[in-house]
Amino acid sequence: MPGVSELEEQERRLTLPRFTHDDAWALGCLLVDMARERRAPVAVDIRRGGQQLFHAALPGSTPDNDAWIERKRRVVERYGCSSYLVGSRFRAKGTTFEESSRLDPDRYAAHGGAFPIAVEGAGVIGTVAVSGLPQVEDHALVVAALERFTATTATATTGTVGTAT
Repeated sequence: MPGVSELEEQERRLTLPRFTHDDAWALGCLLVDMARERRAPVAVDIRRGGQQLFHAALPGSTPDNDAWIERKRRVVERYGCSSYLVGSRFRAKGTTFEESSRLDPDRYAAHGGAFPIAVEGAGVIGTVAVSGLPQVEDHALVVAALERFTATTATATTGTVGTAT
């Protein structure tokens, strides 16, 4: 299980140069492909601001996965960092999110799987979330997809990271 400092480093490293509707589609399709390779029964959701740009539910996922995505997404929107990092910070203090956040656990879940979409110069502009696996695996799937996506984005912009669109 990654520690708080490793989770914080993931977020610093996975800041994107831009994030368009086409990027949401590409990232969502990449996540679906990766989940299919693993035979993972997940739901995938990508949002920018209040708009859902991508959603897919793979075989074996259920409406409960969509509910988990909503709860994890709200944590990212409130704290500006991954749902797993938020939960890990509470655990590092010897407590839990549910005990100490004072937020309704029916609306917020600091469990792994929701990650901020951060853009250079703009900050957090959206979320990418997965639900259907144990929380560490949900988080790892999103991180792996963002790592592949950022590598592809860097080469697609002819080696120039930071190109505005």
